[in-house]
Amino acid sequence: MGVRKDLKRAKRRADLAGRTRVETVRDERGVVREARTEALAARPATGTTADIPFTNAAEAPDAVVLRRQERGVWRPVTAAAFAGEVTAVAKGLVSAGLEAGDRVAVMSRTRYEWTLLDFAVWAAGGRTVPVYPTSSPDQVEWIVRDSGARYVVTETADNTAAVRTGTAALPSPPQVWELDGGAVAALVARGRDVPDEEVTKRRTALTPDTVATVCYTSGTTGRPKGCVLTHANLYAEAANTVELLHPVFKAVTDQVASTLLFLPLAHILGRTLQISCLMARIETGHCPSIKPDELRPALKAFRPTFVVGVPYLFEKIHDTGRATAEKIGRGASFERAHRLAVRFGQAHLDRFLGRGKGPGPGLYAGWALYDLLVYRRVRKELGGRLRYAISGGSPLERDLNLFFYAAGVMVYEGYGLTETSAAATIVPPLGPRPGTVGIPVPGTSVRIADDGEVHIKGGIVFGAYWNNPDATEEVLDDGWFATGDLGSLDEDGYLTITGRKKDLIVTSGGKNVSPALLEDRLRSRPPVAQCLVVGDNRPFVAALVTLDPETVAHWLSVRGMPADTPLSEVVRDPRMRADVQKAVDYANEAVSRAESIRTFALVEGEFTEENGLLTPSLKVKRKAAQEAYAKEIAALYA
Repeated sequence: MGVRKDLKRAKRRADLAGRTRVETVRDERGVVREARTEALAARPATGTTADIPFTNAAEAPDAVVLRRQERGVWRPVTAAAFAGEVTAVAKGLVSAGLEAGDRVAVMSRTRYEWTLLDFAVWAAGGRTVPVYPTSSPDQVEWIVRDSGARYVVTETADNTAAVRTGTAALPSPPQVWELDGGAVAALVARGRDVPDEEVTKRRTALTPDTVATVCYTSGTTGRPKGCVLTHANLYAEAANTVELLHPVFKAVTDQVASTLLFLPLAHILGRTLQISCLMARIETGHCPSIKPDELRPALKAFRPTFVVGVPYLFEKIHDTGRATAEKIGRGASFERAHRLAVRFGQAHLDRFLGRGKGPGPGLYAGWALYDLLVYRRVRKELGGRLRYAISGGSPLERDLNLFFYAAGVMVYEGYGLTETSAAATIVPPLGPRPGTVGIPVPGTSVRIADDGEVHIKGGIVFGAYWNNPDATEEVLDDGWFATGDLGSLDEDGYLTITGRKKDLIVTSGGKNVSPALLEDRLRSRPPVAQCLVVGDNRPFVAALVTLDPETVAHWLSVRGMPADTPLSEVVRDPRMRADVQKAVDYANEAVSRAESIRTFALVEGEFTEENGLLTPSLKVKRKAAQEAYAKEIAALYA
């Protein structure tokens, strides 16, 4: 019986593996310069993403499409119930004066109401403008003024205060509703006299080319720009990724797919994930935080079958496992488990891809032992049912990917930007290749320019920056979007990102160094929190390193030092410097000596959104960090 089941799965895998094929184009030297895939979902002639809740309600009214946490219990929300709520809130917006094309800003953490508002704004004929809940009054003022948003929905009283402060001087400050102050109930009550037919009329008047959202970039290199994304853009992203991923996840695992959404919905990846899940009727819950201590209980309670996260999440879960082992005196055992997982994962993956025999008996025996001691605890931290994860935002360190693979969780990487409606490439489910960010999303083309820059074309690519034709012209040419990222394509069309064009360091010796690889590997090792690799016009490469507060607390505890030991003492402690040196040595393994970090400085404090050194998507603002730590950088070269 078990053998027959395995054979059936093998056949399904073979059938599903051929769902998307990559066509590559080589230059005269035989180097792959372009990769493209055919769309799995055709561009719709009519209809929009605004129709999804209503299509679900018509086709499967009793299907559970969302779960909403109420007093600690996850309550099911059916397709019919959700469509009814969307209509009720949309009627409230209509009653408030929203007209077709009006912008509605939403400033909130990830929660059920965000998804509800997104679809309600669309159903009423409007356009959603996401605002990170951590935004300052100045940042709010810019987005509201630039987008022309007439309405803002906030989450908390603090958010409301930021909006009112930031927009007080505008000629027409926006109308504000607050979720914690009963915004949804107020809108529903306000729209009771509006007929349902008005919402239906507005929704069906939308076309695929109607603007759905003005989504602002994170602003690593300047003032955020508003990316104009149409319903066709969002559909191309959501429908093609669903067609690529969902059948595989369902067939291989025999599980009903469910996910816990914790990425910020102000970020395009979170937005397109919510659309994809509703389109596929995948049960979705919401968690307002990506902080491990707050997220872990939610994962254990919701028990998703897959998640979409950023490398930070997987790094912290791994670090928590190490810290737990060290507390009970088994730190060395965890390190052995990690090393064995990397070897086992690589060997197992080679067999899966037909490139090797797989793990030998000794490796299997070691894996079985550490599965009992370590790996099953990792799965438990993720809820116990998790089989797949998708990681985006920045590269996931390869050994960490293999560790999770050995622990029973396949992590697929993707790559994209706000301008590409989230993922432009993704590792296909039956073709894992750790270290790459995958092949083009179906219906997308990727090419490498002469200078190594990654260009993207397809239905997912935005059409313009809001109110900024000059910036649009700089990055769009004949439908190709110049990403500003550097990369390469292998013979099978898999993309590897090697860095950011503007971040490229050129030492005084003329060596070109991309800091991204060094920084990603450095951050993947405790006790490092954030780091900044420097060396432009300098004789060698160096780094600024900040320490992770949780790791520092654990480090002090293990050494029997007082918990209130000043950070100024910790950064000077030779033992801490030795631990950071190990992380630096690990980062340096990936590059030549000329590109390696020769020295580093441990600095007090952190890179955070609050001090202006991190974007809301956790990317370092390089220029701001270099200015803030100019003295420390100068001292590295004194």
